[in-house]
Amino acid sequence: MANILDIRRRIRSVTNTRQITKAMKMVSAAKLRRAQDRALAARPYAQMLTNVLKSLVSRAEIYDPETGEPKHPLLAQRPEKNILLIVVTGDKGLAGAFNTNILKAALRFLESKAGQNTEIEAVGRKGRDFLRRRYPAGKPRSGDSSESARITIVGEHVGMLNRVDYSMASGIAERVIDRYSNQEIDAVYLVYNEFKSVISQRLVVERALPIEHVGEISVAQAEGLGEEERKRVLEAAKGTGVGLRPADTREVDAAAARFAAAPVDYIYEQRPEELFAALLPKYVSIQVFRALLESVAAEHAARMTAMDSATNNATEMIDSLTLAMNRVRQAKITKEIIEIVSGAAAAG
Repeated sequence: MANILDIRRRIRSVTNTRQITKAMKMVSAAKLRRAQDRALAARPYAQMLTNVLKSLVSRAEIYDPETGEPKHPLLAQRPEKNILLIVVTGDKGLAGAFNTNILKAALRFLESKAGQNTEIEAVGRKGRDFLRRRYPAGKPRSGDSSESARITIVGEHVGMLNRVDYSMASGIAERVIDRYSNQEIDAVYLVYNEFKSVISQRLVVERALPIEHVGEISVAQAEGLGEEERKRVLEAAKGTGVGLRPADTREVDAAAARFAAAPVDYIYEQRPEELFAALLPKYVSIQVFRALLESVAAEHAARMTAMDSATNNATEMIDSLTLAMNRVRQAKITKEIIEIVSGAAAAG
């Protein structure tokens, strides 16, 4: 049995750890509030851009009247032989199963696309490190004898999520758009944690290209929070000032939607076809930017929950160690009393 001094040292160590985890929880909660505000601030622009494009679709000739083929290369659909997958993870750990779940979703997607050549853009250190180890230098797919069916890491973006900027997301989107327009790739997918609020988030695999319908998100896979996870998040969010439900933007969205549905014949400075061709790449950039913003918010929510659980576990451990220390001390006192009584009896 451990002595009292050892147990006191352990209690002191766990107490210090609890102070750290509690501080990290509050830091993550503060960062989460800022990330929520940034995601919400970017929404009106994205919503209006979407509705302008919807308006242009009804006024521009985006399909060839003879062949029925789309005039813009981002609308062209081809058999998926070469796929680009953008995996958005975090740069740091201590966020529970946040990064692990994203990587599992990415692996499931890769398994579902067996036989196709897949290229990966890794955003975040955790995803980069894992994918480097698993797919070094264009490793062939497991069980696939085809030399062309390979998984290759073609891009790495570490440190980007510390301060997400639209120019960074736009840079990724521009490279992807150029490659898709040049028919180097046939489809682009995003794997990230979609975040609407603390209790409304899900892990999604979303197809960014080709664009089937403007304003409609094509989700290939989705996995929401379980009931137990939802309870833990709610418990962790208490007293932090973090909003538990999505902000009510119905009025703003309805006002923006009226632009696309209005029967007014707008007069555009350029031809509608030219405007549509110029704005469609921005639509893809906004999708990437939104994925990065929501992934950052989801990571802070996961870290806040993980640190809250660690704080609670530390409290339980301190209580258990305190009880053990009291038992050892009581046993020591009892032993000393017995020795005194035995000595007194022997002397008498």
